[in-house]
Amino acid sequence: MMEILDSAPQDISSAGPTLRVASAQFFSGTDVAANAQIVVNYLRAAHDAGAKLVVFPENSNRVRDYTDREECWEKSERLDGEFVTTISAACAELGMYAVVGVDLSDEIKPNVRIASVLIGPYGDIEHVHHKTVFWDYEYTLFVPGTKPLKVIDTPIGRIGLLMCADGIVPDVPRVLGLLGAQIFCNSLNSRGPDEVRVHVPLRTLENHVWHISSNTVGGPADGWPWMGGSQVVSPRGEILACAGEESEGLIWADIDVDAADDKNVPGFTDVFGWRRPDLYGDLMVPHDELPVADMLGALSPDMPAKPVDVATLQVSWFHNREWTIQRAIGQIAHAAKQGAQLGVLPELFCFKPGEVDTDPAAAATTSAEVLSRIRAAATEHSFWVAVHLVARDGDEFYSTAYLIDADGEIALEYRKTHLDTAESLWATAGDELPVAHTALGSIALMIGNEVWVPEVMRLLTLRGAELVLHPTSWDRQEAPDMAATERTEENRVHLVSVNRLDSPAKVGSQIVRSDLFIPGQPIALMRYPSAQWTRYGFEEQLIQRLDLRESHSKMMGHYLDPVGTRQPNLYGPLLVERTSVDV
Repeated sequence: MMEILDSAPQDISSAGPTLRVASAQFFSGTDVAANAQIVVNYLRAAHDAGAKLVVFPENSNRVRDYTDREECWEKSERLDGEFVTTISAACAELGMYAVVGVDLSDEIKPNVRIASVLIGPYGDIEHVHHKTVFWDYEYTLFVPGTKPLKVIDTPIGRIGLLMCADGIVPDVPRVLGLLGAQIFCNSLNSRGPDEVRVHVPLRTLENHVWHISSNTVGGPADGWPWMGGSQVVSPRGEILACAGEESEGLIWADIDVDAADDKNVPGFTDVFGWRRPDLYGDLMVPHDELPVADMLGALSPDMPAKPVDVATLQVSWFHNREWTIQRAIGQIAHAAKQGAQLGVLPELFCFKPGEVDTDPAAAATTSAEVLSRIRAAATEHSFWVAVHLVARDGDEFYSTAYLIDADGEIALEYRKTHLDTAESLWATAGDELPVAHTALGSIALMIGNEVWVPEVMRLLTLRGAELVLHPTSWDRQEAPDMAATERTEENRVHLVSVNRLDSPAKVGSQIVRSDLFIPGQPIALMRYPSAQWTRYGFEEQLIQRLDLRESHSKMMGHYLDPVGTRQPNLYGPLLVERTSVDV
């Protein structure tokens, strides 16, 4: 039975006109005609509520109970078939837009595409998106899309279509955002909680685009239920309406479409403006030409373990500088005694918040002294340390992270490449995203809010990183909960993020593991990597053994490799400044 869920119109602070959008979630059975009628009924209910656009789940046409590709081809739809034409007629009658997930048979048997169909208010098909990234079993039944990604300019806004696993990796949403999408329409068929809780809100925040998701819900009582959680999310990550995770139903919200054109986060940065397309060339290079080539797919059973014991050295400014430095050295000594080999200090740990912004020259002088003392401590305790400081080169200053080895030598120096608004007033951006191949393993560095730039860790992954060390000061709760965790999920690389004691987010440090896929894992564990935390505000150490061999297994399931299944030929817009993209 169709239910109108609690989704009263939302108040949106904007002087511009609003558009009412809706999402319907349900379970599609084997009766295709009945499923088409469900879609039509929801269209009528949404029309009565004043909505102009409704998004429906993936494979709204039919539950996937196919035994093989041939049966899938026989029972899937055609664009001129009864399912699509029924919905097109309803859109024309009601003057509405609909985005419907439909499994479409190709002319060539047994090829079937997982498709998202945008139907216009005159009943015409305005665009068909073929899903490019599949969830695991789908690789046994369907053929991934290879069409160039496209944004459709309509009278109600610029619409970008994506589907479920397209959004558990960053590439497709990023391309659509850079092509000028104002609204993501995301048709899902997900049994995992990560869609509603992480992927959908994070892709929204990364790109500052309205996001309407629609997921299947429920299903057979003896099966793993589909998760529901259909949402309307604002460019700032606010959930305006959510259908919950148990019931079928319709939700809606009023949105100011043009708000998606404002990419600036006050006090932070422009989420597209701080990108560095000049550094992103490897995103377009075939995998077999990159260091990651040997890390794709399943782990070789012959590869020996590569254990590294890492420690979070959670300490930052307190009382005075000398005391802060002494505490950091004490943390190094203690971690070494506990058997750790490698530790990470927080972002600009020896400075007060904002101190560097006001006097970078003094900060650079202090940093040189601190670097020398940390190197001496590393030598004394035969301990590797990652530390973030300020470096001076002539008249220029750099936000710089160092990896110091157990002999006190600098094994890697990284000058931050993506500067936020405050940093850009004093710092010069670096021009490299290096990976160091060391005695411990292949290690890279990332600094602070670069966790919000999916291109950074993606590039480090393609360049062979097994472990990324991340001095940070979390800016909000979503930084560890969503962004950092997702960086490991989408790349299958260990990430150690160590937070300041006084960070704005008031959360602790975090280690996210690149978990090995184990047959029989629940879906939630297949897709959402495990993590451990320290408490906020305490000088707490977390020591964990990471097996860097795990970063050589990119499998998220039996068939899905979220790195190896990338299609670099589709990602050209990632190398272009957004202002030069024709929208």
